[in-house]
Amino acid sequence: MNRLTRDTTSTALRVARLIITLLLSAQALAIALLVSIDTVRKFRRTQHSDGYPVIEPEPFQAAGNNMTIYMEGVSVYADMLVEIERAKHFIYFETYIWKDDAIGHMFKDALIRAAQRGVNVYIVWDAFGNMVVKPKFFVFPVLPHLHPMRYPLPHTGRDHRKILVVDGKTGFVGGYNIGDLYASLEWRDTHIKIEGAAVWELENAFVDFWNRARNQWYNRLHNAVTRVLSRSKPQYPKLPDQGAKQWDASIVAAINDPKRLVFPIRGSYIDILERAVDRAYLTAAYFVPDREIQGSLIAAAQRGVDVRVLIPEKSNHIVADWISRAYLTELLDAGIQLWRYKDLMIHSKTAVVDGRWTTIGTANIDRMSMTGNHEINLEIFDETAAKKMEDVFLTDLKNARRLTVEEWYDRPYIARIIESIL
Repeated sequence: MNRLTRDTTSTALRVARLIITLLLSAQALAIALLVSIDTVRKFRRTQHSDGYPVIEPEPFQAAGNNMTIYMEGVSVYADMLVEIERAKHFIYFETYIWKDDAIGHMFKDALIRAAQRGVNVYIVWDAFGNMVVKPKFFVFPVLPHLHPMRYPLPHTGRDHRKILVVDGKTGFVGGYNIGDLYASLEWRDTHIKIEGAAVWELENAFVDFWNRARNQWYNRLHNAVTRVLSRSKPQYPKLPDQGAKQWDASIVAAINDPKRLVFPIRGSYIDILERAVDRAYLTAAYFVPDREIQGSLIAAAQRGVDVRVLIPEKSNHIVADWISRAYLTELLDAGIQLWRYKDLMIHSKTAVVDGRWTTIGTANIDRMSMTGNHEINLEIFDETAAKKMEDVFLTDLKNARRLTVEEWYDRPYIARIIESIL
């Protein structure tokens, strides 16, 4: 390599480093600005929501199971606690966020009481999701039937799932974490209760996750220390794989497992959108689709499918909102209806297509959920369940406003610059 070539290469590298540094600095500045604005906005906010339109949680039959869909936290928490109190044999409880507040303590106390009366209670919570929760909240009494597990930080993917299974007869899954905020009128989410053979889908998901997590180095070490200090059985015993009670694919659990590079939830969205012929309604708390999901939405709209996407007008993560904005132009240009939920946070992760298929679960339509976190979504192939979820979606639109193409293209140029930077 001659001197001229070396000088040219060196200059190119310096320019590249400068461009990267400037870009990263611009992104950091934009994020800091948005977070500052969001902090001021939350500090100044004094008005509280008067609520939002809901459909009361009434049981119905679909796909051979009893189901109940919840649109608010008070009812779902009440029913979850009732089932915990009724438990006779075992409880599987898994959550991403578990607040040290009134509702958080209600669940903790109920689970401890269940273990005290002889129910085998297995608990999993995510370490990252609860970094701001006081560690002493997660100190449990030593009981032979109580098995609490902290999913540790130094592992692939966060445990973003929210599951409750009681005695293999009743199961809950959806977007609700555990805490006072999520039961308030400031928070709109969706959860489902299943009673019947399909509960096995949630039970099996928990058992598989528990048995893999118990073998990670952190938990193996904890088991060894427990055996030495207390001379008792392992705190993380292996759970039996019972197998499905019956063969029925009308309700299936799609389970993302980043540790094993398995991401069926993403595939199910792409597959079902490619099959859509009439209508597709999606609700997303954090909407940052990858190119394949975005392409599937656009392709469906271009062949005449009525595609509607409901997102928060202002979510609890302002940076996610602004990253999401970068994807809206192409969707609006393709004829997709974008609706913004007003005044409060909508945290639901649901979709319903052609009145035949619906999904309710924990996965957002973003890269973190689709390829980064442990997630679970129930897919239900049943017209009754799909009709219920269409009713839920249309009820939510009563508290939403449609984002028009004209409004979007009239947004300030500073907003477009921030979108491009992020």
